[in-house]
Amino acid sequence: MATVPEHIEHDEVVEQLRRDVSQDEHDEIRELWKKHSIAEDKRDLPGLISTLTEDCVYEVRPDGARWEGHDGAARFYTELLTAFPDIHFDLTDIVIGPQGVCEEAHVTATHAARWLQHEPTGNCLEWRNAIFFPWDPVARKFRGEMVYTDLAFPAG
Repeated sequence: MATVPEHIEHDEVVEQLRRDVSQDEHDEIRELWKKHSIAEDKRDLPGLISTLTEDCVYEVRPDGARWEGHDGAARFYTELLTAFPDIHFDLTDIVIGPQGVCEEAHVTATHAARWLQHEPTGNCLEWRNAIFFPWDPVARKFRGEMVYTDLAFPAG
C-alpha cells in the first residue's frame, strides 16, 4: 500500500484547520450526514452513494482494507451488509465541523458471511466504531469514510 508523503498529509491538515466555520455549511454537512445515515438504515445503496464524491475512499482500520470510488463504496456496503445482515449502529457521540463528521457508535451484528479475511462465525458480535466522514467543500459531499474499529473476531 502506498503511503502519503508526510508534507502532503501535513498540508491537508493545515488546510482543514484553516477552513471557515459557517452555520449554513454546518447545517448542510449535518443534513447530508442524516441523509447518508437514513439511507444506510434503509439499505438504500443509491441513496448512500449519492452522498459521496466520485473519488471517495473507504478504509477500515486497523485492517487497512480499502475501497475506492462509487464502485468501491458499493462493494464496501454490499460486503458489509452481506457479512452482517442485521447490523445495527447505536450512535454514542458525534462531532460536526467544516472538516466533516466524526461519529462513534456501539455496533451489534450477526457474522453471517465472510468479512475482510474472516470466515463467518454465526455469532452475534458487539464492538465499537469511530467513523470519520471527510467533507469536500467543493463537491459538497463526503469523500468516503475512515472506519476505526475494535471488532475482535472469536478464535476459531
